[in-house]
Amino acid sequence: MSSIEDLIAEYCPNGVEFKRLGDIVRIRNGKDHKSLGDGEFPVYGSGGIMRYADTFAYNKPSVLIPRKGTLGNLFFVDVPFWTVDTIFYTEIDETQVLPKYLYYFLTTVGLGEMNQAGGVPSQTQSVLNELRIPIPCPDSPKRSLEIQAEIVRILDAFCALTAELTAELYLRKKQYNHYRNQLLSFEEGDVEWKPLCKLTEYSQARISYTELDSSNYVGVESLLQNRAGKTDSIRTPESGNLTQYVANDILIGNIRPYLKKIWYADRTGGTNGDVLVIHPTDAAVNPRYLYQVLADDKFFEYNMQHAKGAKMPRGNKQKIMEYLVPIPLANDTEKSLAEQARIVTILDKFDALTSSITQGLPREIELRQKQYEYYRDLLLSFPKPDAEVAA
Repeated sequence: MSSIEDLIAEYCPNGVEFKRLGDIVRIRNGKDHKSLGDGEFPVYGSGGIMRYADTFAYNKPSVLIPRKGTLGNLFFVDVPFWTVDTIFYTEIDETQVLPKYLYYFLTTVGLGEMNQAGGVPSQTQSVLNELRIPIPCPDSPKRSLEIQAEIVRILDAFCALTAELTAELYLRKKQYNHYRNQLLSFEEGDVEWKPLCKLTEYSQARISYTELDSSNYVGVESLLQNRAGKTDSIRTPESGNLTQYVANDILIGNIRPYLKKIWYADRTGGTNGDVLVIHPTDAAVNPRYLYQVLADDKFFEYNMQHAKGAKMPRGNKQKIMEYLVPIPLANDTEKSLAEQARIVTILDKFDALTSSITQGLPREIELRQKQYEYYRDLLLSFPKPDAEVAA
């Protein structure tokens, strides 16, 4: 920050000039890709890379801006590429603006909220051309590009750190899945397989809406995907009695089981019919061990196999209770509970590292992303000319 402030103070006494995007960039339409052969060049649509083709439409650094669909989903590309008609590419005047600087700035202007149509979100060249881009030190192109390069260097460093953490998370998840499969796979004779209905029951208890708030009411929308637990609810019931859960119960989202929504309750609260509350009833089974078994991919695959409905599949409550749970060393309750506890200790550590939103790598990635966004907005927030502010 200090080096950028020094550069601006020394070389930009008059601040920056806000230029029309159309004066520094030429926006181009994409083309159909179906006639292209397979190859090495990425073909971009509004959702990202669709395939790889044997030719390219442009071979200089460019910012890709969706024309339809997810409008805020920008891409910076510095390899030869092809784009389809749902996304624009940009031919950038690099004597005025660095492509990566332009990309970073465009991520701050809220393109995702600039829908120019009532139905499918869409964007137009005429609107984009009128966007104002801050160009520091416009009287000295060399100094301007130096300042832009310094801003890009700082933001690239934040992005690189986030990328490293994301890669680390990916590796840890692979490691977690390896140990989960290993720990929950048992040799014949070392385990007894019991149906879930012999170990648990669906909660029949009820709780009044007056006892619920955002922290203990759990709707299916507040359960997080991929075993990431839950977040506070954005709304709570205003009448009636609901299904009660208590600490050590297991809550499973019963809509679209492939989302893998599951939470191990640490409090008393309530939920609705879209969330199953599985209440452990067998003292010979560690509730947390039971959670780890049900959080496994094998359970969610089983659940989807028996789900009802196509567009919005729901878990089959009867079949869920028929799911077989491995109980290690079942003939000796003391040894069995000790083995369950050992498995839980190992898996809980990986769980916190790879899934927790309050600790571990997901939390670290979230903090780094917020830090990046803070400095990005700070670095790219230039004061506008008085005339423009007055207007």
